Amino acid sequence: MTRRTKILATLGPATDDPAVLKRLLMAGVDVVRLNYSHGKAADHARRAAAVRAVAHELGYDIGILADLQGPKIRIESFADGPVELIEGAAFALDTAHPSDAGTVDIVGCAYPELPSDTAAGDILLLNDGAITLRVTAVTGTRIDTVVVLGGTLSNRKGINKQGGGLSAAALTDKDREDLVHAISIGADFIAVSFPRSAADMDEARALMIAAGGSAALVSKIERAEALPNLDEIIAASDVVMVARGDLGVEIGDAELPGWQKKIIAASREANRMVITATQMMESMIVNPIPTRAEVLDVANAVMDGTDAVMLSAETATGRWPVKTIEAMARVCVGAERSMPQKERARRTLGRHFERVDEAVAMATTWTAQHMHAKAIVALTESGSTALMVSRTDTTIPVYALTRHERTRRKMALCRGVYPVAFDPSVSDAMLAEREAIESLKYRKVINPGDRVLLTRGDLTGALGGTNSMKIVTVV
Repeated sequence: MTRRTKILATLGPATDDPAVLKRLLMAGVDVVRLNYSHGKAADHARRAAAVRAVAHELGYDIGILADLQGPKIRIESFADGPVELIEGAAFALDTAHPSDAGTVDIVGCAYPELPSDTAAGDILLLNDGAITLRVTAVTGTRIDTVVVLGGTLSNRKGINKQGGGLSAAALTDKDREDLVHAISIGADFIAVSFPRSAADMDEARALMIAAGGSAALVSKIERAEALPNLDEIIAASDVVMVARGDLGVEIGDAELPGWQKKIIAASREANRMVITATQMMESMIVNPIPTRAEVLDVANAVMDGTDAVMLSAETATGRWPVKTIEAMARVCVGAERSMPQKERARRTLGRHFERVDEAVAMATTWTAQHMHAKAIVALTESGSTALMVSRTDTTIPVYALTRHERTRRKMALCRGVYPVAFDPSVSDAMLAEREAIESLKYRKVINPGDRVLLTRGDLTGALGGTNSMKIVTVV
């Protein structure tokens, strides 16, 4: 429990061995990701069940995140394998071209709206920006371009438009089906790819509720047009992901670091959890140690205040999934240890609080920091008080005690918060507090003589009722 930043790892063929999965969780994974861009529904169901079984064996509360694919904006396939595009050469994309008949001169496109979304002078970026095309003309279904930056182009690579502007809806028919499936296998988080506005998140929430789900919704910020709407997207989300792959391609590498910091700061300010993702330890797909640049990238995200750092192919298909988790955990701890003591609670003094539980959370953090408390204990139903306490980035551990397994799995993503199973045997508030303290003493996270701050509501077990803070000396 010395690491505050959480680790989110993608499951795949490299983690299917039950022994590897167990080692992965023991190495420090807090939440696992099921990538609905790959595999079948049965694969995701099998992996979710395996995680639940191993987590139960270990006594861990592990969250599951289902990541929806989103619109497929890709080229089609080449007839004779990859082609080499040469700088200055003409190359065309045509939505009417046969899907398996691409050549060095032309290839099909799986996104029928691309011709209407582009015009002469636009820049198209293929394969995560590795190939750059400048549009010279658009005629019917055909887009003529000239190669600005060439290279090898293979089947089904993605297409981005520099500066954004592609009109594809965030949720496809496949996403709607996958969302219902994710609810059926008990996903704790559902990530929506390429949202442009709050309306995309509202649609996903309505679909989730209709399917009987209560998962936390994650907005993946990866479109340029999402940035002007950032605040409204954050407000419509439970969690935000800085999806640096497509976002970096659309806005350019030079703009990405600043936007990463802005997105993390805005999410924290709005009391939302935030994930930093994409290529964090990419070299460890094949190498047993990270590069120094990757170490610094992870550490920088930690220092920015991210709740979680995410791994994709590194754990899903990489050669060293367990070593990658171990390396990331070490870097997170080192970065947290080197951070100067933050006094974010001081900045909250000038804020106006509409919610009682937010005011209690801020008062608790401030008091705990200045009384050098050993721990903050939140008796919680939904986890919202523990989340708000964590937004000040206190170095004091926050123990979220709740009887609800779903709440504990959601809190597994929250920075500095440690979920603990706790179901008081009494309804009396004072007796429940004593049981909570004894529970943590039994786990040896607090000891006699420690000073602890405890938050709760007048009615134990009532949702959203936190209205009091108590200072307790452990006996």
